[in-house]
Order: sequence, then structure tokens, then C-alpha cells
Amino acid sequence: MTRHDDDPLVDRMKTDGRWNELWNGIEELDPTWTEDYLRTVLEPYESGVLSPREVQMLCIAVDAACTHLYAPGLRRHIRAALALGVTPREILEVLKLATTVGIHALNMGMPILVEESAAAVEDGSTTSTQGDPR
Repeated sequence: MTRHDDDPLVDRMKTDGRWNELWNGIEELDPTWTEDYLRTVLEPYESGVLSPREVQMLCIAVDAACTHLYAPGLRRHIRAALALGVTPREILEVLKLATTVGIHALNMGMPILVEESAAAVEDGSTTSTQGDPR
């Protein structure tokens, strides 16, 4: 991939306020990669395949997910979604869906908890697998 010097996206993003200051170091160390990466990431915004509303709602889900938790982006995308006519109720539903990403901790943790609790009862290090864990 090569840098698109005819229309640098990084420059446009800095000018229109979409630039994240956290990207400064990456852009200084590897401006070509940064330009190419951002062009790829911004494709859903600019391709027209998804509506602007859909793009904002997906961005809300990503920024709110427990694996990302990026409050500045979440705030920016909620504002943009509201400006596009997305209702607070629709955003709430997206947030509720995004919480299911964290369910994997419970799906993985519960069987382990049950197994280890049973083993603890068998070896006598605890008296019960139920009740107050204190």
C-alpha cells in the first residue's frame, strides 16, 4: 500500500476535527501505515454500503463493548447518531446488545466455578458450593 499524497486522509481528519491525538506517535513513526489503516477503517463511513445511521450505531456498539470501552469515541458517536435522528431508545438497544460481548466471561467462568467448588468440597477445603462466598 502506498500513501495517498493527492488526498491525505490524515490531513483532512486533522482539519475537520476527527483526528485523535493518541494517533500522533503512530503517524510520526509510520505515516504511510497510518494513512492506509485509516483509509481502511473509514471505508464503511465513505462507501455508502451502510447508512450513516447504521455506521454510527455500529460504532456505538464497538466503543461500548467491554473489549474496547472508549468513552470519547462513544460520546462522539452517540452525538452523531442523535444528530442523524437515531432515538435514545434505539441507542439503548445497541448498548444492551453490546453488553452481551461480556457474557463470555460468565460462560467461561461459571463452569470453572462449579468444577472448582465441587473439588473444594471433595477435598474438604470448603463445606458448601452454595451460599455466601465470604
